[in-house]
Amino acid sequence: MDDRSDLRLREAVTVCLAGLALAVLMTWPLAAGLGRLGRTSSADGQFSIWNVSWVAQTIVAAPQRLFDANIFFPHSTTLAYSEANVLEGIAGVPVWWSTRNPYATLNVVVLLAFATSFVCMYFLARRLSGPGGAAVAGVLYACCPYVFSHTPHIQLLVTAGLPLSMLMLDRVVESPSPARGLGLGLALAAQTLSCAYYGIFAALMVGSAALMLSATRGTWRRPAYWLSLAVGAFVSIALVLPVFEQYLRVRSETDFGRTIDDAAHWSAKPQDYIVSSAHAHAWLLDIAKHFEHWEEVLFPGVLAVLFGAAGFVLTARRGADRRARETALVYGSLGGLALWSSFGPAAGLYRLLFHLPLFSFLRAPSRFGLIVALSLSVFAAFGVEALLARVPRRARRLVAASLVAAALLELNVLPFPWERAPIVPSPYRALAALPRAPLAEFPFYGQRTTFPLHAQYMLFSTAHWMPLVNGYSDVIPLDFRATARVLSSFPTNDAFAVLLRHRVRYIGVHWDMYGPRSDDIRRRLEAYSSNLRVIAGDARMTLYEITGYP
Repeated sequence: MDDRSDLRLREAVTVCLAGLALAVLMTWPLAAGLGRLGRTSSADGQFSIWNVSWVAQTIVAAPQRLFDANIFFPHSTTLAYSEANVLEGIAGVPVWWSTRNPYATLNVVVLLAFATSFVCMYFLARRLSGPGGAAVAGVLYACCPYVFSHTPHIQLLVTAGLPLSMLMLDRVVESPSPARGLGLGLALAAQTLSCAYYGIFAALMVGSAALMLSATRGTWRRPAYWLSLAVGAFVSIALVLPVFEQYLRVRSETDFGRTIDDAAHWSAKPQDYIVSSAHAHAWLLDIAKHFEHWEEVLFPGVLAVLFGAAGFVLTARRGADRRARETALVYGSLGGLALWSSFGPAAGLYRLLFHLPLFSFLRAPSRFGLIVALSLSVFAAFGVEALLARVPRRARRLVAASLVAAALLELNVLPFPWERAPIVPSPYRALAALPRAPLAEFPFYGQRTTFPLHAQYMLFSTAHWMPLVNGYSDVIPLDFRATARVLSSFPTNDAFAVLLRHRVRYIGVHWDMYGPRSDDIRRRLEAYSSNLRVIAGDARMTLYEITGYP
């Protein structure tokens, strides 16, 4: 190994370790409670824990059943009712199979998401500008307030594929080859398999940038360039298609899709770009309170705005070198178009984009704001490098380290308000040892506004993995909406009739969730005592086997 290769390896190892340290620091105290902390009070947080654990467990034990998740029984392909989080589940395989702890499984993936976002943005900015600015850019991107506002949504934390895809594209532009096209395709596929939203964003970014760079560098005349891009497109499509087919199946069975009106509801508002959850930005919330309710947390940070604006001016000026001007063109265009698109159909551009393939699967134009943060982070790297060039060489590392520290201080939300994992009712241990059969959990929440409460049963199902009649996801089957209203009347003959149609063998009754109604439910359930056998119980719940239907 020559000296240059040795330096590159040492830098890569250092950056990866720095990314892990960043993830541990900025999410503290998550690393100190991997198996007992999480966003457990929200339905989306509970869904993420269940989802990643399901994929990690099933992709090893029964990969052919991966998309037939244990919710909404007897429906199939239910993992495709929302983000499948395939890549996150694969990353969680070692943790799940060594601990069988769903919280540790998800939390390790969360830490990896923050770490890889830093690493990929670092190497993109390093390639475009320099090492000092790259470190600052990595922090600004990986820890932007938008990301912290979505900690219950594991798919929205995995942002590394966006800068990685742009990095791979830059390598293709520099020296086209099938191998580099393969790298681009793998990056695009990885981002899509971890978050469909960001996968579509990455494809749009790469496609737009590829056209712009082909014009500025004249690569449109080179067959090798188009061959490399074709290889990337083929590889990404080939890897994503088996998963995408599951979503097409769900769409054909449920007529699922997003309308332009859905997109309007989830569009960004101008005040969203001054909203942040970071402690240092509390003053902005006071300003935002004077406006109507905001939809998204999109303020990228003071340092990102200041250094990003400076970096854009420096790269766009006439005296800048060709590569800097290319950066201004590409990332300025991407950031500007993303900002425009984030405001949704009312602003015009998103109304045109909505007619592109796959856009009917999306509902939240506001998430384009992440690309704005990415573009500003890239320009911030140039702004920092310009500042470092003005200080004595021996002081540059100190100044760069100080700017990294300033970014960490500005964006921190420490200590992050993670919640403790709920105690799993003891009867589930007995259930896990029984033959596999459908389970219904009660109370069965029957109103659309209460459907998210079914997510707690999904979280508890990681202790037994029985097929659940209960469920919560983006797609709610029409028959579930009807049967949920009937099952909410449990215990009644009508409710037992629905359980019979679903071939339910086990039922779990959570007395603590019924609250003051629990005594009434106990009295009414006595009428069905001849139809039920108690399997196990504690103060919180009783688990029954249905021995005969009334």
